[in-house]
Formats: sequence, structure tokens, C-alpha cells
Amino acid sequence: MSGEPVLVEIADGVATVTLNRPQAFNAMDMALAEALAAAAERLAADAAVRAVVLTGAGEKAFCAGGDVAAFAADPDTVDRFLLEITGHLNRAVAALRGMEAPVIAAVNGIAAGAGLSLVAAADIAIAADTAKFTSAYTQIGLSPDAGSTWFLSRLIGPRRAAELYLCNPLLTAAQALEWGILTRVVPAAELRAEAAAQARRFAEGPTRSFGAVKRLLATAATVDLDAQMALEGRTIAALSRTADGLEGVGAFAAKRKPTFTGR
Repeated sequence: MSGEPVLVEIADGVATVTLNRPQAFNAMDMALAEALAAAAERLAADAAVRAVVLTGAGEKAFCAGGDVAAFAADPDTVDRFLLEITGHLNRAVAALRGMEAPVIAAVNGIAAGAGLSLVAAADIAIAADTAKFTSAYTQIGLSPDAGSTWFLSRLIGPRRAAELYLCNPLLTAAQALEWGILTRVVPAAELRAEAAAQARRFAEGPTRSFGAVKRLLATAATVDLDAQMALEGRTIAALSRTADGLEGVGAFAAKRKPTFTGR
């Protein structure tokens, strides 16, 4: 496998992004964080990308969090180091959340710290039944990053989020599903195929409609009901004039399967 920190493959509208430090359990060092941000921003700007699968290299880890050895390398500059690396992670999360294409986290192993943050930021999270999940930030006297508190407090509620961060339980995939962190759990041998099949379905769908859903879900927790309904009205009206909106309505009226182009 290439020595690049992030591998990107694009085929048939699906981009597969692989965190590629398997020897370090795909832990985030500066190079990996910067490469992930660059890849996410590039894909967000590519209209041909209609679904993204984010996963980790190897069988043991999705992402084991930050590379703590790098944090400890220079205590005098660790604060500046963390500001820089979290800045790259923030760019990556913003691009993944802001893109029209749905993002699928295919969790192939441990997801801790920043890895858990990336799972939470994804639109769909599919995990191998062997995967494990933990926060781990307070275990080393630090605090969450990469939007983790924003996403997880909304996904699982503030009480369970507090338990996750303060008590650092190690959750099985089944427990993470029950808590609401995951969309579904599959046998480890089926994870790649399951994520690919979901990505293909997204890549054949109405990409701008998917993007609108992502934006509406993001605003739902921050605006009042009247503002959200007004935004929904403007959004559905705008989508009705897109190529996919016209195709979807026309296909429904004609009782045929729509052919969406992502426009």
C-alpha cells in the first residue's frame, strides 16, 4: 500500500478515502490531518463525486485518535502543535459536512478520540461487529476536538455524551449502535461490501437533494420552528427546478424509475 497518509480512489461517482497509517493504528499526526483536510476539500469541490466512503487501512483500526507521541515530543510547543493539527481536522470535518455528497464512515476497527469524531461527523456510520469506540480525551488530561461535542451531544444526548467523555467507556459496536453513534453493524467480512453498496445507491441518487437534507438537519437544532419551516419551504421550492427534481417528479407521475444525474 502506498506510503501516502491518505489514499483517495474515485470510481463511478464514489470516492473512497482511506486513512493510511496502519502501523500506528491510523492515529492522527500532522501529515495525516493535513492530507485528510486537503482530500476532503478537493472532493467537496468535485461535482462528479456523489458519495464518499471514509475508512482506515488495515484490520485493527479506523483511527485510534491523535498521535500522542507527537504531542509529547516538545512540551514547550504542544499548544501550538495542537492548534495547528485541530485546525486541519476542523477543515476536514467542515468539508465533509458541507459537501452535497453523503459521507459514509466504514468503521473497520477501533475508533477513538479524533477517530470517534470522524465517525460522528459522517452522515451514515456502518461498523464491523468487531469495532470498538471510546473517547479517551480525558484519559490523557485533554478535551474533545474536531466537532465531537457538537455532533455527539446531538446524536446521543447530553447525558450519554457526558458519560462518554468523563468516564471513557470502551463501547462494542453493538453498544455504539444502541447508543445512537452508528447507523448499522455488519459482520467484519461484509463491511467493505456493505459500505460500497450504500455508496453506490447514494451515487445513483439526487445529490443536490441529499445535500439539502444535510443542511436542513444541521440547522434544525439551532433555529426555531418557524425559521426551519421557512427554510424547508425555500429549499423544496428551489429543488423542484433542478434537473433531478424535475426528473423525480416526472418519473413518479409516469410510474417509472427515475434516473438521477446529481444536478
